[in-house]
Amino acid sequence: MYNSVQLKVIHEKKVIGEMIALYCRKKHGTGKNLCAECAELYAYAQDKIDRCRFIEKKTFCSACTVHCYSPDMRTRVKTVMRFSGPRMFLYHPVLVVKHILVTLKMRKRYD
Repeated sequence: MYNSVQLKVIHEKKVIGEMIALYCRKKHGTGKNLCAECAELYAYAQDKIDRCRFIEKKTFCSACTVHCYSPDMRTRVKTVMRFSGPRMFLYHPVLVVKHILVTLKMRKRYD
């Protein structure tokens, strides 16, 4: 059985993966597979999530006090999130609601 931190890591990876996949499909015209550029970004994001020292207390990476992404990758992930974020509710409504609930739960726990 997973503990709450492990579930949060799994959820964070799922959310960023779906956002990158949506961006890649719409901007790069890919099908189910990511293009090389988006696959690289996803692998980088997964690594950063795995290594995050603040995963227990943070809600979103953008709200974190430490920005661990390199400037280039931070720019790339911001571009993906700006595009995919508003569209996620149309393509993955359950994931969006779950993400909101997890965020609220984590805020409540550490406030």
